[in-house]
Amino acid sequence: MPSATFPTAARLHRPTEFSAALSGRRVARGVYFVVTAKVVVSSEQLCAGPPIARLGLIMAKRFAQHASTRNALKRVVREAFRSCRLSLPAADYVVRLNKRIELVSLTALKRAARQEVDAHFIKASQC
Repeated sequence: MPSATFPTAARLHRPTEFSAALSGRRVARGVYFVVTAKVVVSSEQLCAGPPIARLGLIMAKRFAQHASTRNALKRVVREAFRSCRLSLPAADYVVRLNKRIELVSLTALKRAARQEVDAHFIKASQC
């Protein structure tokens, strides 16, 4: 059984990859995040091997003022994606912060974000 890792090939890197993924359909929307996905049939990904699920993150400074908050949210989303990456359909997923983060402890925020992102990825795996 392959391990649940998060290799470089499972990440979106270029702005063109992000814009292409954002032009896809919205998979889920929650309190904090919006997840969009687009099935990719690009020659670039086909040359690298079989198509896989890839992740891109957009955490805007206007929604999370502190860098520590943005970084914590990114870590939570990456960990949730890493744990379910192999069960997701092969597509490019972009998780975008959609709401201003209120004053709450970082632990509570990470817990709420993880629950929401897990639900979004479960919904994406069923589509």
